[in-house]
Amino acid sequence: MQHIRAILFDKDGTLFDFQATWAGWAERVIDDLAAGDAGRAGALAEAMGFDRQNGRFLPESMVIASTSQEVAEHIAPLLPEVGGLEALCARLADTAANVPLAEAVPLAPLLGRLRGAGLRLGVATNDHEAVARRHVAAHLGQFDFIAGFDSGHGGKPAPGMLLAFARHCALDPRSVLMVGDSRHDLLAGRAAGMATLGVLTGVAGADDLAPLADAVRPDIGHLPALLGLDAA
Repeated sequence: MQHIRAILFDKDGTLFDFQATWAGWAERVIDDLAAGDAGRAGALAEAMGFDRQNGRFLPESMVIASTSQEVAEHIAPLLPEVGGLEALCARLADTAANVPLAEAVPLAPLLGRLRGAGLRLGVATNDHEAVARRHVAAHLGQFDFIAGFDSGHGGKPAPGMLLAFARHCALDPRSVLMVGDSRHDLLAGRAAGMATLGVLTGVAGADDLAPLADAVRPDIGHLPALLGLDAA
């Protein structure tokens, strides 16, 4: 990891703890879209892979790594009266933009430490770019690049966003570290020729991520030690 010159972060499950941030959102979205229909609420929860009894996403949930568009397409058949796919996407994006966020670790000191070491930083998420910018608004000055599935580079696990970040920073992809909590993130990193770090602040376990990761750590707070910055 000593050759790393830039870090590209996934957002949900990486910068922000996935369950702590998105479980409450799922509850609200299901209640809102079901409009008091218990049967529909159950069907939505099942489609989203969300365990309402325990307030947690299941490991196999398609919401975890899919783009916002894909989530909307997946649940749209259950909501014929919403007004079409575009209206549903907008509704989901609006609720997502205002979700209370739970940072995986305190971000300000960590990002400052990484920037202070001369590293370029970016975000590549399968969420909307506008939502991502709102979520990291307090830290925008620390990031050189923010892309969502709708930014023109495609979504993960394709490597388009990752390669766009490398081009933006004028760096060889091999000098970039992709950090994520899902196999989609790490598959994208591998496809882009980048080093990969799996973190456990999402839903996937270490056994799921290890085959695609150069390293697995509990959270992004371990980055300075992994990169040898603590000894600098």
